[in-house]
Amino acid sequence: MPAQVDLHLHTLASDGRLTPTDLIALVASRGVKVASVSDHDTTEGLAEVYRAAQQHPGLRIIPGVELSTDIPGDEIHMLGYFMQYEDEEFQQILRRFRETRVERGRLMVEKLATLGLHVAWERVREIAGEGSVGRPHIALALVEKGYFREPREAFAEYLGRNGLAYVERDKMTPAEAVEMLARIGGVAVLAHPAQLANLDSKVAELKAAGLAGMEVYYAQYPPDTVQHLAQVAARHNLIPCGGSDYHGLGNTGEPLPGTLGPPMETVERLEAASRRLLSQARR
Repeated sequence: MPAQVDLHLHTLASDGRLTPTDLIALVASRGVKVASVSDHDTTEGLAEVYRAAQQHPGLRIIPGVELSTDIPGDEIHMLGYFMQYEDEEFQQILRRFRETRVERGRLMVEKLATLGLHVAWERVREIAGEGSVGRPHIALALVEKGYFREPREAFAEYLGRNGLAYVERDKMTPAEAVEMLARIGGVAVLAHPAQLANLDSKVAELKAAGLAGMEVYYAQYPPDTVQHLAQVAARHNLIPCGGSDYHGLGNTGEPLPGTLGPPMETVERLEAASRRLLSQARR
């Protein structure tokens, strides 16, 4: 039976392949009751998401965003929920992040060319459309040219953090992301944490900076990993979150919305945490 809560979804506003309207239709058809569209460094798709959700009265939408943050030798993705996303300072920061994504993407395409993989930057921009440019758009261009069968293959060797064509871009630290979100009532949640080395120590450090939750029910993790993450979240008193991380990129076995998600209690805890943050911010 599909999960009723999915807090990790992407649209064409960033690196998903469905419009917000089509994604919401899919989410509703899967029996999801609470969903959060958490596009990368943008909330531009949320207005359409809310309009589309009006056609599905049983579906509740939580505003979300996914931010890339930097730590020595690695990156951490930070999800934010229930933030007052129309805040102008917040939007200015997101616009700056999206600008650095464009420059990073162009440099990665140039680096790929030196490695013998030629894709046109113009084609990458066409694939991204009006969305926030990301590495999946480059991966799709590589697949289109026949270099790889699936986008994830391009990440394994070339586009991932340690890939041959990887290029850094400006990011904030995890603590800065937590602080930025808290100012506008956003609840900070650590995304897909199983990839992090020394997870317990990193979680403890982030908890001290204000981290409120972490993904546990992540649809791309096997049951034993989910169980381990549940134990970590409980040890650190973090809200257990999760979802499908659905992009619709065409990778074999990509989980559909609602494949796995947290209990409804998670939504209540996130909302209560957001109220506390807003109350503190107004003092």
